[in-house]
Amino acid sequence: MLVVTGIVEVSPEGIEKAEKAALEMVGETVKEEGCITYEFSQVLGHSNRFRVYEEWESQAALEAHFAAPHMAAFRAALGEAGVKSSDICRIVGGEKQPLR
Repeated sequence: MLVVTGIVEVSPEGIEKAEKAALEMVGETVKEEGCITYEFSQVLGHSNRFRVYEEWESQAALEAHFAAPHMAAFRAALGEAGVKSSDICRIVGGEKQPLR
């Protein structure tokens, strides 16, 4: 399993555009083969910051996601929303277990 997580910050004027793009992106991405979890949410107290959290079955599934037309549309929409910063990383390996 792969985990992709991080923060994207857009300009305050771009919040609505980023929200709309994220809703469309999530709707399409969760249909993709190999997608376990895909979330894009606002950080409480920072309405122009968004948390990305994804779980993928394989690197191939993630690469197919990157090549999907809705990913290109999403990137373009975020560009229009004025991305101020983006810090996203991929975590490979490990076993998912309940936290006790």
